[in-house]
Amino acid sequence: MKTIKQIDLSKIKTFSIKSRKNKVKQKDFAKVFNPENQSFSNFVESFPHILAARDLMDLADKFIDALYRNRPRIFLIGAHVIKVGLSPLIVDLINSKIITAVGMNSAAAIHDVESTLYGKTSEDVAKNIIDGKFGMARETGEFINGTLKISISEDIGYGTAIGRELIRRKPKFLKNSIIATSYKNNIPVTVHAAIGTDIIHQQPTMDGAVTGEMSFRDFKILCNVIKDLNGGVVLNIGSAVILPEVFLKALTVVRNLGYNVKKFSTANFDMIPQYRPFMNIVTRPTQHGGKGYNFIGHHELMIPLFVAILKQKLNDRRK
Repeated sequence: MKTIKQIDLSKIKTFSIKSRKNKVKQKDFAKVFNPENQSFSNFVESFPHILAARDLMDLADKFIDALYRNRPRIFLIGAHVIKVGLSPLIVDLINSKIITAVGMNSAAAIHDVESTLYGKTSEDVAKNIIDGKFGMARETGEFINGTLKISISEDIGYGTAIGRELIRRKPKFLKNSIIATSYKNNIPVTVHAAIGTDIIHQQPTMDGAVTGEMSFRDFKILCNVIKDLNGGVVLNIGSAVILPEVFLKALTVVRNLGYNVKKFSTANFDMIPQYRPFMNIVTRPTQHGGKGYNFIGHHELMIPLFVAILKQKLNDRRK
């Protein structure tokens, strides 16, 4: 049998590990946290300064820096944020003046309205679609579509109209409404509708011209927020398509109008890797300045963690 030749490794050139650049060092390792004699601040400091843990801390620091420099701090949220019960955390950030603007898709607005007016939301789609009942809850369409119709003659947008009407009605669960809290605190809250994608669009109360106009106004409101984004932070949480696309177009608009918007931070939080959020939130907007972050994990875990870290760092900064 013929011998198959092997490469000769005897002349390989090596060098000392002492001269090698290394990505991981002992000083970056996690620290043991003991809740019996340590504070939450110690817990935050116990994270390894490596990969996503390092990025999460860096993002929190950039968020706080933006707060102290009075730069925009924007949350863009999808429906899942509300469906997994995170509204109280975002409401608290708004009331604490930590967030300066909120944008959402209209599915998020629907869940905010339903949970505020009725204390519950998120129907069983698989069950209700069988006999055509999916999305046909009358009150939701009547409230949102009706509010938009009576508000279109005023110089306000979708989010403002809904927030104002929720406050006027004084429902039992008003305190956990992101839209109403934004309105009460006089910060921009914008709703970006893709007509045909939401349950209220299939009901008799729907008026496409009204919905389109009110959502278009909100797009222009968001553009006005984005024009001042230098030094600010944008978080996209749980929107895979609508808000990444809206943000990219809003950024393009303000740059086209001559605003030099380049140095800012962005972050995407989602449960699985998605093309548009990664490209339109994390990568493309920050390619000539700033930094983008991408975090993969369940919202009901990642967002409480990030908010807790943010508030702890802010508390430490204020001491």
